[in-house]
Amino acid sequence: MAQPYIIGITGGSGSGKTTFINQLKERFRPEEVCFVSQDDYYLPREEQRMDKQGVRNFDLPESIEKSDLIRDLKLLLEGKTVRRREYVFNNENATPQIRIFQPAPILIVEGIFVFHFEEIRHMLDLKVFLHAKENLKVIRRIKRDQVERNYPLEDVLYRYEHHVLPTFEKYIQPYMEEADVIINNNKHFNQGLEVMSGFVCQALRNLRNVPRGEEMEMSVGSTVESGKDG
Repeated sequence: MAQPYIIGITGGSGSGKTTFINQLKERFRPEEVCFVSQDDYYLPREEQRMDKQGVRNFDLPESIEKSDLIRDLKLLLEGKTVRRREYVFNNENATPQIRIFQPAPILIVEGIFVFHFEEIRHMLDLKVFLHAKENLKVIRRIKRDQVERNYPLEDVLYRYEHHVLPTFEKYIQPYMEEADVIINNNKHFNQGLEVMSGFVCQALRNLRNVPRGEEMEMSVGSTVESGKDG
């Protein structure tokens, strides 16, 4: 069996990573593509670092159980199944599930720090960056955190100003230049989704027929303007 082809997807909070991943996931069977989210590797809430105002900061590299994430990615590369308890943040209405990650020819890992974590970055065969304007990311973050994570509006805005934005500028944006593909998601990412789907389909065909290391030919350093304002 060929070594799995690893794709890393990152972008700022509110750039549309989760929606993009969910729609991409609908196009492939679990035995074809394994999706791993950094969100399932947060440290327990009580272990998260607090800022000067006593607010827990989930937007630091130290908020992630990096060693667990790296370990599980290596296990998947070895063809082993991984089980991980879902992280539900502050939502008392959500019941955490046990996620089961099955090894597959294509492994996609997404999260805000997957480029920043050096060991993971060096694992990646393809790096994809989802980008959106700052005002759009704020709106999306408000909608997500109020509905999915049960955070009050004042808390969401505080976290965005003091945690999310500084983290983007320090730990995420600097790696944008290293991305092989940039997908702009200011309005939608339809074209970017089609490009990624087509690439994954071709990668699957190549992995089934060509020895590892000889299978990929892709134009990198490209930007997909699927959500660009006119």
